[in-house]
Amino acid sequence: MKKRVVVAMSGGVDSSVTAHLLKEDGFEVIGATMRVWKETIQKGLDRCCGASDVEDARHVAQKLGIPFYVFNMEEEFEKEVIQYFCTEYGKGRTPNPCILCNEKIKFNSFLNKALDLEADFIATGHYARLEFDERMNRYLLKKGLDSRKDQSYVLFSLTQNQFSRTLLPLGHLKKEEVRVKALQLGLRVHDKPESQEICFIHELSYHSFLRERLGGAVEPGSIVDQRGNVLGKHKGIPFYTIGQRRGLGLARGKPLYVTGIDRDKNQIIVGEEADVYAESFLVDSVNWINDPFAGPSISAQVKIRYNHPGAAATLFIKENKEVLVTFLTPQKAVTPGQAAVLYDGEIVLGGGWIREVVKPEKT
Repeated sequence: MKKRVVVAMSGGVDSSVTAHLLKEDGFEVIGATMRVWKETIQKGLDRCCGASDVEDARHVAQKLGIPFYVFNMEEEFEKEVIQYFCTEYGKGRTPNPCILCNEKIKFNSFLNKALDLEADFIATGHYARLEFDERMNRYLLKKGLDSRKDQSYVLFSLTQNQFSRTLLPLGHLKKEEVRVKALQLGLRVHDKPESQEICFIHELSYHSFLRERLGGAVEPGSIVDQRGNVLGKHKGIPFYTIGQRRGLGLARGKPLYVTGIDRDKNQIIVGEEADVYAESFLVDSVNWINDPFAGPSISAQVKIRYNHPGAAATLFIKENKEVLVTFLTPQKAVTPGQAAVLYDGEIVLGGGWIREVVKPEKT
């Protein structure tokens, strides 16, 4: 019997070609789109999983001759992604909702619905590779071959069980090849632009969304320099992130950047560009895709945000799923709340969440 796979179809070119490739490979393919945020539907917003995306996905499914479903996941999305997003900003941290959406929604709730349809696998259009290592008896997550589109960073938190049920057909392809294939198939999404915005933010800025959600938790406070001298006023902790330069409202004759956020004192700390660089930081809630290694430390490449190229570092493995990362060369804007993903060449060793920068000891 054919293996059954449910493809998470976003209405974009990547998931559309994913569905085609799997059908071509002999799978029984079902397409499904997630409805995660009702306002994108109600207001006709041009966002991922909005009304136009659902229709594009439905149209592609019809073109490919596969069944199509819309999964309602608004409740799960509100609980796992929206609340996390607001809570993290309220704490003075900078969240990455896409990673939580992958971990909690696509590869958990969506997977469970696919299993209800007696599927063997789910599939997505991520540019990353999964390979089973028989010697280690584990799945390995690797970078996509298209280095410009590699999305392994946003998949670091998945488990071996989730990997065992996942197919990523685009990991060995380049984006240009995917668009050409979609054009050859006559899919109207072949030249559809990629969605860059956060799907549940429909304003030009996320500030009004947070202000509505957090209410009284958003309070003005002081902007201070490295020595604690008050330089001005900020509009609320959630509206600032490490490395930010614009929107500070300070005129000091030289560029100033956010170098720290003190939630307890309700202060934004600023400094010069050199003050934004950090060498060491703590990572918690680490998920090891490969088993933790023998010895107190290992060398790795570490990415501290999606568009960060990665930098050489030493990892000091601590208890309680913690890692101390020390870069060989200080990196700009190490930001609490963002993900730190650990690589050995093209292989993802694991990753976790940046907790805090570790200041060098004064001598």
